[in-house]
Amino acid sequence: MSVTEITQNLVEPILADLGLELVDIEYVKEGKSFYLRVFIDKEGGVDIEECGLVSERLSESLDEDDPIKDPYYLEVSSPGAERPLKKREDFQKFMHHHVYLKFYEPISGFKAIEGDLVGLSEDDIVTIEYKDKTRKKTLDVPYKKIAKARLAVSFN
Repeated sequence: MSVTEITQNLVEPILADLGLELVDIEYVKEGKSFYLRVFIDKEGGVDIEECGLVSERLSESLDEDDPIKDPYYLEVSSPGAERPLKKREDFQKFMHHHVYLKFYEPISGFKAIEGDLVGLSEDDIVTIEYKDKTRKKTLDVPYKKIAKARLAVSFN
């Protein structure tokens, strides 16, 4: 099991108890240090106290199980305004929100696109509405061709 899978198994009961949602987990090396980052959310956003409580409880669980041999820093935070969309459920939850999509390969000439998420069909086609100069257009993208997706801040 990977560090992120172990962490997910430990943090999910904590989050369920507090009514919070797991958005993402990263275990990365930056410079000489390792970082275990846990991103949490709830309707209306999370505050610093909730992040601190999850960090405290998760730290205790990690200390008990001791699955990570290298020294690391544990960070628990909100995913922020540009929250990643990791699961199909995220696409459904954030329908009609402004999003940024990056593709594994160009689709209709686009390597990435920003616009409003307007559809996710039963056959896993994501539809995004974007502006081409002054006209609104749509682009249909197979879900499996999306390399990264996140909410995007719109300045319109």
